[in-house]
Amino acid sequence: MDLSAFFVGTAGSIPTARRGLPGVLVRRGGDRILFDCGEGTQRQLVQSVGLADLDEVFLTHYHADHWLGLPGLLKTFDLRGREPPLTVHGPPGLKDLMALAMRAAGRVRFELRLAELEPGQVLDRDGYQIGAVAVDHRGVGLAYVIFEDERPGHLDPEAAAARGIAPGPDFGRLQRGEVVDGVSPQEVVGPARPGRKLAMSGDTRPCEELRIAAHGSDLLIHEATFAEPEWERAAETGHSTARQAAELARDAEVRLLALTHFSTRYPARVLRDEARVTFPRTVIPRDFDTIEIPFPERGGPRLVRWDPDAGDEPAEVEGEEPVAAPDGAN
Repeated sequence: MDLSAFFVGTAGSIPTARRGLPGVLVRRGGDRILFDCGEGTQRQLVQSVGLADLDEVFLTHYHADHWLGLPGLLKTFDLRGREPPLTVHGPPGLKDLMALAMRAAGRVRFELRLAELEPGQVLDRDGYQIGAVAVDHRGVGLAYVIFEDERPGHLDPEAAAARGIAPGPDFGRLQRGEVVDGVSPQEVVGPARPGRKLAMSGDTRPCEELRIAAHGSDLLIHEATFAEPEWERAAETGHSTARQAAELARDAEVRLLALTHFSTRYPARVLRDEARVTFPRTVIPRDFDTIEIPFPERGGPRLVRWDPDAGDEPAEVEGEEPVAAPDGAN
């Protein structure tokens, strides 16, 4: 079962020529779930992996750079004749926001479901769950954690054979927890193996609730709007520095940290290098990059560049210069 995070847009509140506004497409098996939908998201998808019929959309909060692309995306689905319902999730206030947005954009003919989530709420899905986590931004906001169900342990074929179990379907029955010819799974199957875990911060100051919820994640996607010299500005606007994101990743014992939501005032390497002092396993994705998350026994999470000629380093876009701008307000 594949699990990956595709970076639709990695900029903060101001897009650049190479970075679009926030959006992450999580792909697990056949499920396609979009987290945040900044202006231009549908164009970003069309230019990269294609505009798939999403299963769900989750918004972290209601600053314009995180949702303004959603009305146009919904209208495109309508024009293409989408029939299945689509659920949009978000913090309280979602229904009022979407009523205004769709009044301007026009109604859609497929069923649009709006689900307002509270911190601590967990949604059950097929083989995994999605949890909403309170964060410390300006106004209501949520982070999200995706965590898979435990998997059965490894079956010991020699132990099973020694108990008279023939290879074949009975091995599978034992691994699924069934008793076969008097042999219990506990006799031949090892302990359950954990599933994978992915956490996404949305916009936030350093946040204890997120540190706890993200603990042990294979991948933490965390905003890094500012560099440490402007930590006061970060605190004032409800954002994090790269160093603060790295400290949270270290304390949460995650396997890989991906920074995103960059201010235009920095080259990406500045934020990458700042974070790596505290947490060396830090990457900075470009738009259209993917982080693949295999099962732990098959290796760690891996950044896959969209441009095969770009290589894995440096993480910043070559030639992308910082642009002085009073961003960080969203």
